[in-house]
Amino acid sequence: MKKLMTIFMFVLFSFMAFAQNQKNTSSAKPKIVVGIVVDQMRQEYFYKFQDRYTEGGFKRLMKEGFMMKNAHYNYIPTFTGPGHASVYTGTTPAIHGIIANEWYVRSLGRTMYCAEDSTVSAVGGDIKNGKISPRNMYSTTISDEMRFASNKRSKVVGIAIKDRGASLPAGHLGDAYWFDNITGNFMTSTYYYDSLPAWVQKFNDKKLAEKYLSTKWEPLFPIDTYIQSISDHNEFEAPFIGMDSTAFPYDLPALMANNEGLGLVANTPFGNTLTLDMAYAAIEGEKLGKRGETDLLAISFSSPDYIGHRFGPSSIELEDNYLRLDKDLEKFFNYLDKEYGKDEYVVFLTADHAVADIVEYMNSEKVPAGLFNTRQVLTQMKGFCIINYGEGDWISNFSNEQVFLNHALAKEKGVAIEKIQRELGEFLLNRYDGIKEVYTATDMKRMDYVTGHKNLLQMGFNHKASGDLLLLLEPAWISSFWKKGTTHGTGYTYDTHVPIVFMGWNVPQGESSRYTTVTDIAPTLSMMLDIRLPNGATGQPILEIVDKK
Repeated sequence: MKKLMTIFMFVLFSFMAFAQNQKNTSSAKPKIVVGIVVDQMRQEYFYKFQDRYTEGGFKRLMKEGFMMKNAHYNYIPTFTGPGHASVYTGTTPAIHGIIANEWYVRSLGRTMYCAEDSTVSAVGGDIKNGKISPRNMYSTTISDEMRFASNKRSKVVGIAIKDRGASLPAGHLGDAYWFDNITGNFMTSTYYYDSLPAWVQKFNDKKLAEKYLSTKWEPLFPIDTYIQSISDHNEFEAPFIGMDSTAFPYDLPALMANNEGLGLVANTPFGNTLTLDMAYAAIEGEKLGKRGETDLLAISFSSPDYIGHRFGPSSIELEDNYLRLDKDLEKFFNYLDKEYGKDEYVVFLTADHAVADIVEYMNSEKVPAGLFNTRQVLTQMKGFCIINYGEGDWISNFSNEQVFLNHALAKEKGVAIEKIQRELGEFLLNRYDGIKEVYTATDMKRMDYVTGHKNLLQMGFNHKASGDLLLLLEPAWISSFWKKGTTHGTGYTYDTHVPIVFMGWNVPQGESSRYTTVTDIAPTLSMMLDIRLPNGATGQPILEIVDKK
């Protein structure tokens, strides 16, 4: 009897182990990977507003997914273009080449936009918004590698209001659609298609941007309950054209004429909703995740960035944006559950950068902060060079806290570029408040910096494309001559600290405070999907997610 009981217990436990294993083991591959980039999202927003989040949006990501709480950007500058490229390539601007949203190109004698492509034209939108492709990105993306791994049977679709937020994540082999502020449609370029797919045209025919702009933007909850934000009436935020204040409500039909027309939707939380509307249409129109291959949908929510720049991270408008986005995400995750099965898709959420606090607000709270007036500094630099090296246009460009010297003039005058770099750098460092450090391109090329802000600058430095001088401002200082609103771009934690959270297929539940970088996202997906790394990847897989015990 005892022997029979032992056998029975062995069989029982074996069956239970098998059942548990079956429960925890989903299919060999997920049906779809959904990448979400929230433009300008700080990590703290997961917690700051969580008392009023739904159970199925941001809270679900925290409860069911795996959160890397100490995730950062590992380069300077922290802008939208480099951010999206770095998330999907698994490397930094030093390698993938998207060194800013736009940058000066010496050979062209002008500034170049990160996603510009003069060889293509608009499809489905205004001609001014159509010369877009990922050709300026030098490395492959995780989306490219997914297509290569399936001999291009996998589909990739990138969607965003911003063209760079759609085209760079979609990679060189995917499809991308972005919002046209002139027509109110989602458009693409001839890099992808000669005409819009029927499902996109059908979506555009709904005129949803006009629908969302036909009402008022009012707080989702009573305004006196927004206790995580400063007063609605303040002098720090930048009002819409046609308004004297930044106080709710916002009469959107009345504001349209003076504020980009249909493009105004990008400056409201309804831009997030519109983006997800397009995502639903893409899933259904392309039958994503329903053809036996793992597809990828790259979604970028651009509106939080527009709202954050104008109103700042302590505003009621920003808080309202995240409370509304949370509801949109809950609806979206429920949709994914229904379409694919709860454990048959994997989603990751991150941000392309975070944001600085508004300088004038920080000053009002007696926190050191300042505005760095680049126009004034440029004038002084030109004068310094003329006095020391002779007449001429010595400064070709000053942007992104980088100085581009006129190399042809230096050669003509017989002045060594290294000498100008060193002496002009010392002039800037000693003369101007707000400048913390100055580094020369010569040092960036010769030295190997492994820690600190020098390393972050070097990881954002491209030998062929970057400037002669790289300026690092003091904490809480921003380059601007406009005192209202705020921006981003530095290597300080308020700009680098962003969320990284995975949820769904084969993702354990939990969190870690280990330092992680956004360049680890793509390698993590490579390991999860058993495909090769993007060809320029320098990040490492997040072991807490891929090496489950």
